[in-house]
Amino acid sequence: MMHIGIDAHAIGAQQGGNETYIRNLIRALAEIDAENRYTLYFNRIEAAREWTGRFPNFDVRLLPPPTPLIRVPIALAYELRRRPVDVLHVQFTAPPLCPAPVVATIHDLAFEHFPETFTRRGRMQLRLTVRWTARRAARIVTVSEFSRRDLIRTYGLGSERVVVTHNAVEPHFTAQPAHAFEAREIRRRFGIGRDFLLAVGSLQPRKNLVRLLAAYENLRSAWGDAPPQLVLVGRPLWLYRDIFAQIGRKAWAGDVIATGYVGDEELAALYRAALLFVYPSLFEGFGLPPLEAMACGAPVVTSNTSSLPEVVGDAALLVDPADERAIAEAMLAGARNQALREKLRAAGLQRVQHFSWRTTAERTLEVYGEAASTS
Repeated sequence: MMHIGIDAHAIGAQQGGNETYIRNLIRALAEIDAENRYTLYFNRIEAAREWTGRFPNFDVRLLPPPTPLIRVPIALAYELRRRPVDVLHVQFTAPPLCPAPVVATIHDLAFEHFPETFTRRGRMQLRLTVRWTARRAARIVTVSEFSRRDLIRTYGLGSERVVVTHNAVEPHFTAQPAHAFEAREIRRRFGIGRDFLLAVGSLQPRKNLVRLLAAYENLRSAWGDAPPQLVLVGRPLWLYRDIFAQIGRKAWAGDVIATGYVGDEELAALYRAALLFVYPSLFEGFGLPPLEAMACGAPVVTSNTSSLPEVVGDAALLVDPADERAIAEAMLAGARNQALREKLRAAGLQRVQHFSWRTTAERTLEVYGEAASTS
């Protein structure tokens, strides 16, 4: 039997993919593994309370304060020395003096390839801590074959140390129910007046929203009267002021609705009600929103770069994210062509079936055993 520690600080932080990943991995591990013992490390009281007593072989530890400069190198390292584990699983960054073998999930290396999309402090911190973690971890987990190759090439890692476990979608992201009442209600709730294009992701430069807004302007010019509105779902993170400045300069600013962070149930309803889902991100290790949109029956337009073609297969319209005109043309084709939308919808629902949190948990459990054997 192993004692496995999992850094679960992302739960409750509204961190998008990082939070979705660790929350669903823990749930799936609890479903398949009643033998090993787990300790989950939180730094938010509400999250710790929610998970306390949830699964019989899972313990919860609260490690304040929330700042990573103290939590990772001091609080977590101290806790691991007081209460040792056989394996520690982290996302991106491990304690520098960790007494246990480390499994590190590194979703992507966007900060290496697109440093301009991060704050100076953020990219410096990530370059220092993630490089250090990658070179010292017993095993590295990543979420796509694209990211696996990127990690091996960028950090010079041995291929046997880097393992792919894909993300998947949660059960509430489903094409059912998709009825007129739900669509009317979700539009009323967010002040959406007519058909709309949907974009989901944290508000930061890597999501390419300034270019999406330029493409949306091109679409409006080609559309004529009453073009679809644009709904932006996501929490503002960093370097997002250009997005709102771009919107504020336009006469059509009222047709762009920024909702901020949205809970999963409302997000699923927005996916189902959208005319088209658009995700022109510059760089992704996986890109969960296109998969969530497909699961809800939304036709998808996304980038032809990084991991996104691997995730969506032939079930989406792929565009160059640096080409505003190409983005606009794809949105226009999808929004105006019902037959194309139906084709994409059917292909997307099939594509989603290739991904499973249970499969991810099974492979991750194998990785824990491999890492433990290196100690």
